[in-house]
Amino acid sequence: MTISTKKDHQLVELFLSTQANLDTPGLLNELKSAAKSSLDETGFPTLKEEEYKFTNINKRILDKITKHTSPNTINNIGEVLEANQLFNSLEGYKLIRNNGIFEAELSSKSDGSFIVKPFSDLNSEEVTEIGSIETVSKDPFTALNSYSFESGISVEIPEGVILEQPILLVDVVNADSNGECVHPRAFFHAGKNSQATVIQITIFVDESPVFLNEVQEWNIESNAHIRHYKLQDGHKAELGVSNTSSNLARDATFTSVLLSLDGEMLRNNLSININDTNCTGNMYGIYMLNGKTHVDNHTNVDHKMPHSESNELYKGILTDQSRGVFNGKIFVRKDAQKTNAFQQNNNILLSEEAILNTKPQLEIWADDVKCSHGCTTGQLDEEALFYLRARGVGKESAKSLLLYAFAGEVLDHINNETFKNYCEEIVHERLGAIK
Repeated sequence: MTISTKKDHQLVELFLSTQANLDTPGLLNELKSAAKSSLDETGFPTLKEEEYKFTNINKRILDKITKHTSPNTINNIGEVLEANQLFNSLEGYKLIRNNGIFEAELSSKSDGSFIVKPFSDLNSEEVTEIGSIETVSKDPFTALNSYSFESGISVEIPEGVILEQPILLVDVVNADSNGECVHPRAFFHAGKNSQATVIQITIFVDESPVFLNEVQEWNIESNAHIRHYKLQDGHKAELGVSNTSSNLARDATFTSVLLSLDGEMLRNNLSININDTNCTGNMYGIYMLNGKTHVDNHTNVDHKMPHSESNELYKGILTDQSRGVFNGKIFVRKDAQKTNAFQQNNNILLSEEAILNTKPQLEIWADDVKCSHGCTTGQLDEEALFYLRARGVGKESAKSLLLYAFAGEVLDHINNETFKNYCEEIVHERLGAIK
């Protein structure tokens, strides 16, 4: 194949040429064909496109990733899991993915309270749900995942089931030194009146370059309540794109808490579609960046029906030469009267070289709503710092106390004590390293 010199299509052609012979279940061929057509048409985003104007991940992949296929599965994955502190401290149902491939034998689901299937076991009706919420046309990296994933999992929480313990979704990743690509895929269906918490982590075996391109879809039926906690604490050679979309039915709630602490360049796209009345969508995030880490959070809340609510709070602490991007959009459609929608992005810059680009957006077509959005970017409060130091608190300790209070407002939305305590520990550790 002749590789194009146009950068937006050069990467597409590299992926399509190296993955042309992927063995995929027949029922998913339609999705993969649509994904290929979308990639052929759009290419990957460049800095000229508004949605990616600050995050040139296309170029990073071209520069850092030399293999455009997935790595082989990890032979000693059991040993890797046993050595991980967080994995062993959390109680719950554990779903393991080995370089994107579901490991049924290593996963635990003993009481049969919910159903887990690989995509290859889905029937023709179930397959049609895959890609129905996070469509291939929504983002080029969604299309890439849809074309490239080798194994996906479907998780169904039946009607009326309340899971007392969390589902721990664990990705174990190990690329070779040349850099490879992993495309995890999952579809969650929360039945009526169900409740569940999902905690998502990634364990990297080493620090080889890797491109982690994930898609996750949530179909949340009436009066179902879902909490999704995700920790991004990888390494400085990780490139990542995450596309997560949810559909909410009447009286449903979806709460997302995202902690981004490490990586070379990470892009998170999070969408909540409020499709009926009396729904609540919550988005909370903290990004604590150092070195040259680049994290870009794009969020979207679409209020389509009346009497619903959304709450969004993202906070950033940036030092060294790190860069943060926040772009949050709230849409309130004409029929979405009596909507309450709130969005806030607050940031603290601790060095002159740290960069923050923020753009909160609010588009309202209804006339009987309560909506607000805003952002702040600044340095530590000198008066508060002076107050603590005047009472005998050392400079570094005072700084850490103020920064932890700033971050703690997001951590308070985690209701799993074990996971919350772990996150608090690593946040304290990160703050203690800031000079």
